[in-house]
Order: sequence, then C-alpha cells, then structure tokens
Amino acid sequence: MIELFKYQFFQNAIIGGILIGILCAWVGLFLVLRKESMIVDGTAHTAFGGLALGMLLGIDPFITAFIISIFSIFLINYMRSKKLAQSDSAIALMLAIGFSIGLIIISITKGFGIDLFIFLFGSILTISREEIISISLITIFALIFLTIFQRELLAIIFNEEEAKIMGIKVRPISICFNLIVATTIILSIKIVGVILVVALIVIPALIVLRLNYSFFKTLIAAIIIALIGIIFGIIISVQFGISTSASIVFTLVLIYIISILVKKKW
Repeated sequence: MIELFKYQFFQNAIIGGILIGILCAWVGLFLVLRKESMIVDGTAHTAFGGLALGMLLGIDPFITAFIISIFSIFLINYMRSKKLAQSDSAIALMLAIGFSIGLIIISITKGFGIDLFIFLFGSILTISREEIISISLITIFALIFLTIFQRELLAIIFNEEEAKIMGIKVRPISICFNLIVATTIILSIKIVGVILVVALIVIPALIVLRLNYSFFKTLIAAIIIALIGIIFGIIISVQFGISTSASIVFTLVLIYIISILVKKKW
C-alpha cells in the first residue's frame, strides 16, 4: 500500500480529497443544522444540466455548472421566502429542471454520454496539479469566511429574525454562504460525482451530531470522519479496482452504521 504514495495520480487524489473533505465537512455541518441538506442533492442535479450545457457550448463545464448552481440555490431560497413553494418542493423542482436539461442535451448531441458519465460518478484519480492549486485557493478562502463569520452563521441558523434584531447582516452573509455551498458542491462533483455528492457533504455531520459535542469538537470530528472516508475510500478503490466514489461513500456509510451501533450499546 505504501508504494501507492509514489505515484503522482495517487498523491494528487489524496491531497485533493483532503482539501475538499475539510470543506465538505465544514459546510455540511452548517447545512444539516439548518435542515437544508437536501439542497445539496437538488443543486448537484441542477449542476448536471450546467455541465452538459458547458460541453455543448465548448467551454469549461464546471464554469457553467457553477453559474447554474448559484442560480439554483438563490431561486430555491427566493421561492421559499416568497412562499411560492415549500423548501423540499422547490429543491425537487430545480433537481428536475437541471437533470432534464442535461438529458435533453445528451439526446440532441448524442456524443457527450461517456464524458457526462464521468461527472455523474466522479473522477478524483484524474485530478491534476493545476486543479489542486485552484481547489487550495478556493478552500482557503471559504474556510477563512466560515471561521470569521461562524458566530453570525450559527445565530442565523438557530433564529434568523433574532439575528436581524442583534444587528447581524443576515442577507449579505447568507449570500456569501450560498456561494460557498455552490462552490463546495461543484468541487465535490469532481470527487464523487453528481449522484453521490450529497452523501459526502451530509454524512460526516450526521455522524458527529449524534455525539452531543460542543460545536468546535463537532466540527473537528466531522472533518476527521470526512478525511477517513475519503482517504480509505481512495486506497480501497485503487487496491481492489472498484469505483472511487462508491468506495468513499460506502466507507462513510459504514462509519455511520458503526456510530449507531456504538451509541446504542453505550
């Protein structure tokens, strides 16, 4: 197994996985506390339409996916705030629109099937040095924001109206957080793909919230669990030649099941 670390592709996968794992655990914890974890699934499937559109137009698919993901998150929040639809209904609508756009483009072009298949299930083993640099910069910027505005975000999560009375600038902070959520989803698609991205972001938070730690300990535990899932998932994938995204998610699910059994025993 040690020999795997000699290969450049494996080093890149581990480094990229660690960076995105930290970001996913952090963002996922806030989303689960806000009871908005399914917005990840809806936005990821909407991003599928953006990926297909980018390939159709001949531009970087992740750019169009990012733009459409941002639009999706803001539209979901708008529909919810204006009471045009409940949160789950708005998410389901965006999911259906995005995925159907992707399928329509595939049907029209009849040539993107294989490439889009990669986006559906991720391809962390093909991550490049240039992509690691981009991911590093984005992750650092996002973590700085989440650290500086941690108290404000928690106040908004638990009582938005009270947060406004306290003088917290709810709207600009929420907009920035939504941008970080969209960015995290797009980066995670590279690792586990559109279909399993919600598991990577949500499962670490679900596991640690059962432990009743303080927020700081919960955050650290979520990051550790996300990294264990990603690193072991990559190693198992390479060793046994199975899907990397499935290995990562299955490892996280296994940890989740163990946490339930241990909690019951105690």
